[in-house]
Order: sequence, then C-alpha cells, then structure tokens
Amino acid sequence: MEEFADLESQDGVRMPWNVFPVSKQEATDCVVPVSAIYTPLKPIPAMPVLPYSPIRCRTCRSVLNPFAIVDFAAKIWICPFCFQRNHFPPNYASISEENLPAELYTQCTTIEYESPMEAASSAPVPPVFLFVVDTCVIEEELGFLKSALSQAVDLLPDNSLVGLITFGTYVQVHELGFGLMPKSFVFKGSKEVTKDQILEQMGFFAKKPKPATGVIAGARDGLSSESIARFLLPASECEFALNSVLEELQKDPWPVPADQRATRCTSTALNVASCLLGACVPGSGGRIMAFVGGPATEGSGAIVSKDLSEPIRSHKDLDKDSAPFFHKAVKFYEGLSKQLVNQGHVLDVFACALDQVGLAELKVAVEKTGGLVVLAESFGHSVFKDSLKHVFQSTDYDLGLSFNGIFEVNCSKDIKIQGVIGPCASLEKRTPICSETIVGQGSTSAWKMCGLDRATSLCLVFDIVKKDTPDAVGQPTSNQFYLQFLTYYQHNNGQMRLRATTLSRRWVAGPGNIQDIISGFDQEAAAVVMARLVSFKMESEADFDPLRWLDRSLIRLCKRFGDYQKENPLSFSLSPRFSIFPQFIFHLRRSQFIQVFNNSPDETAYFRMILNRENVANSVVMIQPSLISYSFHSAPEPALLDVAAISADRILLLDAYFTVVIFHGATIAQWRKAGYQNQPEHEVFAQLLRAPKDDADAIIRERFPVPRLVVCDQHGSQARFLLARLNPSATYNNGAPAGPGGDIIFTDDASFDVFLDHLQRLVVQRS
Repeated sequence: MEEFADLESQDGVRMPWNVFPVSKQEATDCVVPVSAIYTPLKPIPAMPVLPYSPIRCRTCRSVLNPFAIVDFAAKIWICPFCFQRNHFPPNYASISEENLPAELYTQCTTIEYESPMEAASSAPVPPVFLFVVDTCVIEEELGFLKSALSQAVDLLPDNSLVGLITFGTYVQVHELGFGLMPKSFVFKGSKEVTKDQILEQMGFFAKKPKPATGVIAGARDGLSSESIARFLLPASECEFALNSVLEELQKDPWPVPADQRATRCTSTALNVASCLLGACVPGSGGRIMAFVGGPATEGSGAIVSKDLSEPIRSHKDLDKDSAPFFHKAVKFYEGLSKQLVNQGHVLDVFACALDQVGLAELKVAVEKTGGLVVLAESFGHSVFKDSLKHVFQSTDYDLGLSFNGIFEVNCSKDIKIQGVIGPCASLEKRTPICSETIVGQGSTSAWKMCGLDRATSLCLVFDIVKKDTPDAVGQPTSNQFYLQFLTYYQHNNGQMRLRATTLSRRWVAGPGNIQDIISGFDQEAAAVVMARLVSFKMESEADFDPLRWLDRSLIRLCKRFGDYQKENPLSFSLSPRFSIFPQFIFHLRRSQFIQVFNNSPDETAYFRMILNRENVANSVVMIQPSLISYSFHSAPEPALLDVAAISADRILLLDAYFTVVIFHGATIAQWRKAGYQNQPEHEVFAQLLRAPKDDADAIIRERFPVPRLVVCDQHGSQARFLLARLNPSATYNNGAPAGPGGDIIFTDDASFDVFLDHLQRLVVQRS
C-alpha cells in the first residue's frame, strides 16, 4: 500500500477506490462507498505558498489548477469542472508554455494562497484561550490541575488573549484586568443565562451607553475595548494575575451531604463561556478549554441527579431509552454547538475522573466545532498532563492549531457529494453537486471547521450519477474526472490562507474492467471508511446491528471480487489488493468502536470522536493494533496480532493507539525481577529491556492524545490489555496447544481462522 501512502504525502488524500466504477449500480456492487479521507492541513513537503489571490472560474468558482486546459495565445483557460472559458487577468500577460505560474505545474496539485493585500489590511488576529475550570474536585486533584494550567499559561503565545472561568455550584467569571485584587462575577448554576444578561450584569456598558439597535458583538459593534480587556488579556500581561487566581483557587466551598453528588453546573459554565466569547471576540479564532472532573448534576446539561443512589446512565439505559437526563442534555449541547459554530469558536474538553463526566452528551458540541478531547482517570495522570503540554508546545510534533476554517468541495458533473463524517458543521450551501442520499453532514457542498490541525481528517462520501449511455458503456467520451477541495482557514500565524487540492481519477466501465477497479483498491482506507460509517450508523439508526451489517458487507465484497468455484470453499482466494481487508473487518468487529460491553457511554463516545478526526495511518492502528517482538535471537520485528506471538523469552510492544503495552514474557520477567539487567555481564539483557521502552517513548512523544503506557508481565493482572486485542487462536476450549512458554486466552470468541472459514463457506454458496 506504499503507492497510496505516496499519494497521501502529495495531497493528503486516501481513497478506497482510486479507479471509479462508471455507474451507480456498479458503485453499489463495490460495497465500500466511493469516498475519500482528506487531511486539509497535512504538512506537504515543498508545497508552494503563493503571495497573491487565486484565480477562480466565473461559473463554478473552482480555483485554477494543473488540469485546466490553457490557450496561451488567447490567454484563456478552460475549467475542467464546468468547461467554462475564462480569461487570465492582466498580470498573467507573460504566461507561456515555458513561463508557467506555480498553480499550473503538474506536481502542484496542492497549493496555498496568502494574499498580501489582505494581510496588509488586517493585523493578524490573536488566538483566544478561555479556560473553564471545574472546582468540584478533591484538593489533590485541584492541585494537579492548577499545576498543569500554570505550565500551560507559560507555553501560550505572548499575543494570545486569555480568560478564566471557574465553576462548581456557581459559575465565576474572573476579571483578570483588575489587578489590584481578585474580582469575579457570579452566575447561578441552575439558571439559563443569555448573552444580553451577561453584558448587562458584567458592566460592559458602565462607561459607554448600550447601542440602541443592532447586534452587540466585539469592539466594532459597540463594545469598548477596555471592557473586553477586563476579561480577556494578552498572555504576556495577565500571567501574574492568572497565576495569582490559580494559586488562590479553592475547592468548591458548598457542603456536599454524604449521600449526594457535588452540585456541578458544567453546562451553565460552558454557556456563559460561549456567550462571553460571542460578545467579545466573535469570528476570531477562540477556544473554550473545559477541564471537567466529574458528572454534571445541575443545569440543562445535567447527566444524573445529585442522589448517589441513582447510577449514571449506561449503554443499556441508552438502548432502553431509560436515561432520564440524556435527551435534554444532548438537545442543550446541540444548541450550544450551533451558537459556537456561528461565532467561529471551538470547544475542547479535558475530562479527568474515575466516573463519567457527560462526554457522550458533549460529543456533538466538540465534534461540530472541531475541538480536541482527552479522557483520563486523573488530572495527575501523564495522559492529561502530557496531552495539555502537547497542545501548546511548538516542537517537531506541533499540532499546528488553526481556526475558522471553511471547507468546500467541487467535482465533475457525474459525481455528487452525499456528505461528510468528521469534525465539521454543515453550512447548508445547497448546490447541484449535493446528492439526495445523505450520509453524515449532507445536503451541502460547504462546511464550517471552527478548529482544525495538522491531523484533522474528513471522510467524504460520494454518489456516482453517471448515466449508462451506450457510448459510456463502450468507451466513455472522457474517462478522467476531477475533484477539488478548498480549505479557507486562519493559519496559526494569524493570517488567512486558502489551500486548494485538485485530484484527477479515471472511470472504468463494463464487466471486463474489474481488474482495473481491483488495482485501485486501498484496503487500509476502505477499513477506515467502514469503521467511520458503522460508528455513525450505530449512533444515528435505531435497531442497527453493526456485526450483521459488517458481515454482510464483507460477504458481498468477497463475492464480487474473490476467485472461487461455486460450492467449493477451498477454491476461494482473494487478490493481494484485498487479502488483508477481511483481517481488518475481523479486528473492527472486536474493537471498542463496536463492542460497547465493559465501556461506559463516555468512553465509547471518546473512542469514536478520535476515530472520526484522525488520518488513515492512525485509524488503522486503532482498528488493528501493531505488535512488535523483541528477543535475543533477532532484531525487533513485526509479529502477528495473535496469542501465538507470546513466548516466555520475548518482549512484545503493542500499539493500540489509546494504550501502548510493553509485555514481558515469563522468563524475561523473572530475570528482570532478579536484577540481571544491573550486572555488567548482562548488558545485552539491559539493552533488550531498554529497546521497547525507547520505541514506546517515541510513539508517545508524537501522538495526541498521549496514550496510556502499560508495562506488564505474562500471567500478571495487567496482561489483559494485550490479551484482549490478540486473535484467540489458542483458547481454553478449542484444544489448540500453546507453544513452549506461550499462553492461551480464556474466551469464547471465534478466532480469525474460524471467521475466515465461515466467510469462505458463505461466499461460495449459490445466491
């Protein structure tokens, strides 16, 4: 699959089908949807950034690209999407075949524009960070959180604006600009607060009368910059005031009876934060960073009552529709997400608690604004502390946080867009390229991405509408078609940029061309598309059976593209292009995206949110973890994700994306406990112990959210982190012998061999 990875490094795009079936029926027969996983801000080596505005087609507004047909004599270019003839502007007068502008170079299919006129007329917009901090936590947890926030404040860009809101029973908005003494405005946690009430109560019009008409938003629309600076100060100016408030921060003082939960008004605090940013800095890149340490029990977004005898909703409660708070909370956060999208602001959630905090309800607001999400057990855990540092540090692994994106799609007339699954919100821009069938956020060709970074990836699902006319079946008039993705966004240097990616792919028609379709199949991208699709269906379709849907899809795909004789399972074989796909589906069926048993609704929501925003390489690791084996006999090498990989004299490193596991075989663990690695004559053993630790550190350094590191021994209690992800080829009841020093798994799950055997028998059956 290296060729597809090369395509991705050039344009940030991976497609399950790199050669498209020519008709709707043929596309349906291909089972995996015609789709693309696109990473709008993927770092692309040697990508030109042009210091001028793009040339657009006057009909379809697509941007000039290498696939345009150019008449150098007449100074005209023909748009490959709508075939409109467009004149070049006067500044392109010297254009010729020997003197091409950068956007017509064949290798520049992805290019960025930064207009100097725009840059000169508007000063770079400073990013805004509004910290919303939960104080209903024990003193130790609050100490960890205050320490992490102090470090984060030191890492903020000097020009960024910073604000602070704390909440518990009440919401407190801290006035950082009043340096003489700590001062804050308090709102009742159980009451809904509007933007007008916030403006009134917080004295925004004390020195300047309130405008009689119009929207009040930001300095341009009637707010004085002094009143805004009371609550949002440049990081360079407010460091002392902010650290003073954090040092003095106390646990929520209101008493909590022994049989009750703390009164925590998370939703009211987020609403106040959203209204404050909407009033002060609408349309500029702003992030609400919420640090939540327990379940919301007050306000419209409450997930459980204060009574401890009532348990927090489980998956079973959601399935039976017996979670009394769930729908009201989701409705509240849907409204909040619309407000944030209109303002162009992002909601990030750092949820650190042993209990649930309401991430399942918050999911809609985080996803639609493109927010970051981190789930950990404590504010003292490395998963939280290192992830928070990762957000702000500008090292090799800089997240490249950008704001205020608008993503648009243009495509040839034979293709329509069904929708997008990923961190964005529909702008409801209905155009002729919108399909009647809707998947994810559909009925639009433009989406808002309030927050995006270098890893943010969208899954676009297309519809083939090409007609099966006689000449199309025989020999299409043109077998090339085009897609263009436009991302207009606020770069982290504060300037607005436009990135344009233009792709060309080809159609193939008729039954004789099945080999061409097979040659363009990318099984990693296909597995990721199926994972996003099945997660989306599980959340949006009642009574949806994910395992049945995945099994039927895989059987149909193998019937279509496998080689076999009817009623002869042994004759079944798949092209190397498809050979790993059944394995991906086997592991997807067993993954945390499908199997919700033993996971809370918050954990499931967290896993799916990360899946929906990560690129293909990271998503594949979530679906089918990678396993590396370390031993005295050979260099580190990939091992099969199978219980047979376990051996007493081996160390295994499992990368399951959310957790990284270092697993010591029984003999290795004994030697380590005996301290052999500390003796000079056993330096080789010390190196063997160090190698997986170094590799695990390298994985952890570059990943966001930072994974949990588990170091365990064979037969130890934490070995379950590895065993749960392995193919159970040797179990307690199937009689398969474990190798010398090996292991067996206590499970009733079918192994991959049994799964494949069933698949082959079902595929070769007569329909």
